[in-house]
Amino acid sequence: MADVLQEVQQQGQEVRPDSPRNLPPPEAFMQKFRLYETRSNFYMVGRDKSRMYWKVLKIGRLEPSELHIQEDPTTYNERECSDLLKRIHEGNIATGGLTFVTICYGIVGFIKFLGPYYLLLITKRRQIGTICGHNVYAISKSQIIPIPNSAVRSSTVNYKNENRYKKLLSMVDLTKDFFFSYSYHVMRSLQKNVCDNRTGKVLYETMFVWNEFLTRGIRNFLQNTIWTVALVYGFFKQATLSISGRNLKLTLIARRSRHYAGTRYLKRGVNEKGRVANDVETEQMVLEDVSEGLPVQISSVVQNRGSIPLYWSQETSRLNLKPDIILSKRDQAYEATRLHFENLAKRYGNPIIILNLIKTIEKKPRESILRAEFANAIEFINKDLSEENRLKFLHWDLNKHSRSKKTNVLLLLGKVAVYALTLTGFFYCQVTQALTSDEHLAWPCFEKGVAVDTFDPKYSNIDNVKHNDDENEDSDDLDRKTCGVNNISNGNQFVGPSMVQKGVLRTNCIDCLDRTNVAQYAYGLAALGNQLHALGVTTSTKIDLDDPLAEELMSFYERMGDTLAHQYGGSAAHNKIFSERRGQWKAATESQEFLRTLQRYYNNAYMDAEKQNAINVFLGHFQPQPGKPDVWELDSDQHYNVRRNGRSTLEENGRDTPPIPTRVLFTAMHRSKYIEHENGEAIDWSNFVDLDWLSSSANSCEEELLERSMLSASPTAVLSSDNVINEMARETTSSASECGSSTMGREHTGSYLRYGEARKTEIVEGFSDIFVHWVMNGEALCH
Repeated sequence: MADVLQEVQQQGQEVRPDSPRNLPPPEAFMQKFRLYETRSNFYMVGRDKSRMYWKVLKIGRLEPSELHIQEDPTTYNERECSDLLKRIHEGNIATGGLTFVTICYGIVGFIKFLGPYYLLLITKRRQIGTICGHNVYAISKSQIIPIPNSAVRSSTVNYKNENRYKKLLSMVDLTKDFFFSYSYHVMRSLQKNVCDNRTGKVLYETMFVWNEFLTRGIRNFLQNTIWTVALVYGFFKQATLSISGRNLKLTLIARRSRHYAGTRYLKRGVNEKGRVANDVETEQMVLEDVSEGLPVQISSVVQNRGSIPLYWSQETSRLNLKPDIILSKRDQAYEATRLHFENLAKRYGNPIIILNLIKTIEKKPRESILRAEFANAIEFINKDLSEENRLKFLHWDLNKHSRSKKTNVLLLLGKVAVYALTLTGFFYCQVTQALTSDEHLAWPCFEKGVAVDTFDPKYSNIDNVKHNDDENEDSDDLDRKTCGVNNISNGNQFVGPSMVQKGVLRTNCIDCLDRTNVAQYAYGLAALGNQLHALGVTTSTKIDLDDPLAEELMSFYERMGDTLAHQYGGSAAHNKIFSERRGQWKAATESQEFLRTLQRYYNNAYMDAEKQNAINVFLGHFQPQPGKPDVWELDSDQHYNVRRNGRSTLEENGRDTPPIPTRVLFTAMHRSKYIEHENGEAIDWSNFVDLDWLSSSANSCEEELLERSMLSASPTAVLSSDNVINEMARETTSSASECGSSTMGREHTGSYLRYGEARKTEIVEGFSDIFVHWVMNGEALCH
């Protein structure tokens, strides 16, 4: 039988040689598809939202274990496409003709286990939000369809194992926490989309597209992405708020990295490429909700969470709720840790601010072991970095301070958030919604680029900025892109200068779930006040913790925390601080926390191994092969990593030079600014500052005056942790003011989160000279 598709294509070109249908359609313009089948082929027909452009994809069904795809280069109109399908039906009438299979909304990908290829489709979708006129969707229903027809399927395939792989794949539930957009690049931040409007398959190669492996074959063969959708895994929530008579859209997005992805005890720490477990980018957007065609002000801020970037693990135990923490590889040069922070700098720019929330002192050292090793790693890496690019390491034992009734954890974390936001800035600009029918992504023209290293991210216009927004972290040689946006006048009202974020706050605890989520909310609240101020909605950059808007934002972060915790830890997050903030009954909170602990324990001990296998198959980290061991026959992912790293658990526990316990390390800091490392080298701790000044209430005037006299006596003295602890304590304690110290900064002790405004020299007005020195010179804070 002649190829009907080719025949109709040729006839159509002969009839209408000047037809505009042959022009290439806009990238990612198709949104709805219909799948048909004959005995020998699948035919997928796709169209755009306006029903103007129609295209056809043919998938062969006669090969038992190979994939054959052919895209018709012709763009049809609706009538021509209908005629084509009619001819295909007539040409195949002897073998059953052309049969309709399903309506679908995009290809998730193709996958092969031990036998045939399968086609993964989105068959139902639901809209969950809109960004600048571009719709964002979640998946309501998906379908996996074997490609070969039943007559040619191989009889040699072990279909028992084949079906087990299919069941394993179904454990990655596409209807939960996956989202996509046809016209907006949801795998990238708003700032990256505005500053670098990339299109095509390069976007699939980014770290947040979870079906990169599944779509790799069709993308590489067709050299386009119009048939597939890029799935992001994480969290998406949007709501419309009315503030001061203006409608705004508040959007919270979490994007989970596909690199080193997995479950709590099977994915810990870092791998050789610098990828960390539970790596999640969180973006908070505030957008004006205006009519189509009008200029719209947009703002976003990005923060990051991720496992402590060291080689460490915890063995899953059915007998122990808190397994021992094991440093499973001793990397003297901290190469993997260095790679991780180099990647962060590449993605976000500098400074990289690390907020470490793990425990400092424990009866049995667990978290404190990592605390000491993490500090060693940062100090070691900073030796090779220029002063302006040094990692800024802040430590605050959230668990210890949350137990104190006198400590307002959210307020104190808010102070840290304000300083971090002061250093990195946030993104703000005004754009014209050139196209709001989500046919394709359209942004204003960019111009006047300058070197990225010559601007202050908080006060520079984007039209004078060149910023490295390389998102494809798997390629290190991408060209730097120019980021520029024209300032737009809205009638007679001039909108303020555009701003970009440069640098990022990276927060971690042990699991990067519960404590981390609280800190991320504090940062989000500090950022929200500044975003609203930039949009001209409010006259102040501060939001009271008791403000209804703060409550609304807390519900966003609480929901995000629960979702991310389910994905990685197997239960909802421990939200004790949020529950207490809402005044929830203590007994009810404790009962809820206990049940979540049990749920997390059960899933970690009994379910995570299979869940990890499912993730590895979905992401292509494990590809089944006939005659080779199946994924469930192998040891756990973590065991494999330990053996691959060349050390067993016994070797690590039996080494001659265990890590310095945290309590010993930091007690010694009171005696000297140097500490003897395991290899005999002295470590300079001048880059580290204790954040306990935030909640200190026992500093005396004598201690403060002593520290001041020490600094005055030695103008060239190195900034030590004790200097800053005592210098900053006066600003957060009542005893300092009673002793006659300066009242500058008292406004920062209330329940407000303030962001520095105006000139750079005024950013930290009201704070000590020591802290000004840290802000201006990039000193690091830690405990």
